[in-house]
Amino acid sequence: MAITLHPPGETPPAEGSTSEAHEERADGGIWEHPALWAGIILVGSIIFAAFFIARIFGYG
Repeated sequence: MAITLHPPGETPPAEGSTSEAHEERADGGIWEHPALWAGIILVGSIIFAAFFIARIFGYG
């Protein structure tokens, strides 16, 4: 009996399978919302800079 080869990325037919192979969306993980992380970094940078600006003018 010959072994049938399938192209990469395709699901070989299975006994009792009623659906076709479909490509699932990749999981973005923590990078799913880059604007959120950019905002957090921006706010942290402003707070960090404000500390030194306050020290220069003698508020801290």
